[in-house]
Amino acid sequence: MSAPFIWIFLPLIIGGLSLFITRERLATIVGGVTAILLTGAALIVPIDEALGFGSFSIKVASSFQILGRNLTLDAAEAPLLTILFGVAALWFIGAESVGVARRLTPFGLIIISLLVASIAVQPFLYAALLIELAILVAVPLLSPLDQIPGRGVIRFLIYQTLGMPFILIAGWLSAGVEASPGDLALTIQSTMMLGLGFAFLLAVFPLYNWIPLLMEESSPYIVGFLLWLLPTVTSILVMSFLDRYVWLRTSAQVISALRVAGLLMIVTGGIWTAFQRHFGRMMAFAAVAETGFILLALSLDPVTGLPIIFLLLIPRGLGLALWALSLSVLDSNTKSLHFSSVQGMARTYPLASAGLILSALSTAGFPLLAGFPPRLALWNGLSQQSLSMAFWLLIGILGLAAGAVRMLAVIVMADEKTVWASKESWAQRGMLGIGMIGLFILGLFPQAANSILDKLPLMFQHLGH
Repeated sequence: MSAPFIWIFLPLIIGGLSLFITRERLATIVGGVTAILLTGAALIVPIDEALGFGSFSIKVASSFQILGRNLTLDAAEAPLLTILFGVAALWFIGAESVGVARRLTPFGLIIISLLVASIAVQPFLYAALLIELAILVAVPLLSPLDQIPGRGVIRFLIYQTLGMPFILIAGWLSAGVEASPGDLALTIQSTMMLGLGFAFLLAVFPLYNWIPLLMEESSPYIVGFLLWLLPTVTSILVMSFLDRYVWLRTSAQVISALRVAGLLMIVTGGIWTAFQRHFGRMMAFAAVAETGFILLALSLDPVTGLPIIFLLLIPRGLGLALWALSLSVLDSNTKSLHFSSVQGMARTYPLASAGLILSALSTAGFPLLAGFPPRLALWNGLSQQSLSMAFWLLIGILGLAAGAVRMLAVIVMADEKTVWASKESWAQRGMLGIGMIGLFILGLFPQAANSILDKLPLMFQHLGH
């Protein structure tokens, strides 16, 4: 038994078999139970240590070799696996309430297994190929076989695919940089290729125009799942590159580029969120700003920035899940998510409306909600290095807050004769309630996840040490 088999091949096999499931309830049970069991295994199963049961003992090996390549998941990756599969369990369980479980469960499990493999694979250059496989699997998830793919899906595939050759070229050049660290031209070329590759994968400004298009064309719940999962794993890979190459993590130009890219995403995402007239597009630009927060934290001193990045992970996943679920509930009961169509729906869908506003406010860092502690820490860390940069961070956050206020104004603007009612199903009410309570718990008690977050820096040999 090996860790890669448990957290890579097992969900891959279950996801493949789930393609034949035809009932929403069964798909939800399979996806939710699988993710919960894998989360529990990451918490309690020791890797590379004997686990005894009386006279019987087993050892979960950290490495598995396939096709001449090693997949390695050691004990340091266990907290990350806990977060990924734990948050994924929420997405899978909530999928039935909006009718997408039969699509999300099989493809979602396959995508997660491929992305975990991208973290585990050695040599690390194969990570780009595994991410590309995950992107290809995401296409039928976004656009069923009986539908013609829209512009958003096509741009998603093109932009994400363009990132792969740049990363492969950068990895090839990096080997030369390690052999000749004094070759300045080779170092610049490698850095530029790597930057372009991750810019496409993370949808760095101005390469994120496919995200709002996708939110208009596909299910908000499915798009939200991908907007949570893909940037999260890609960010971990960015940190792995920085940890591996000393010339990257010590380069002032790389740090400046990360800071500028992060601020551009936060400011443009916040401003565009404030001026949109479509709820789906507002979530899209808020997700762009969320990725910007990660890049901005990565540009800080590693000892300061690394804990902030990990502090962002769980609120980001929970907030996007609640936002996507709320949008999906509203979308299934109206013609579109434009302001004119959802105006006044707070009186008939109060829980979905509350989930929508709370998740938007959490993204903007509103006090008492899950997004507040990491944004406060980020603001404090950035202000110590540059007050002007902290000011631009404030502009982006104000834009996100303005978007939340506009959503609130539109969704409560109903005719006085409209009768108050709750038309959400019981499953929707339960999932929305869990999401909203979770936002408050993480906002009031951010230390609740410290037992997991404190161990995440051990994934890296140099960053944060």
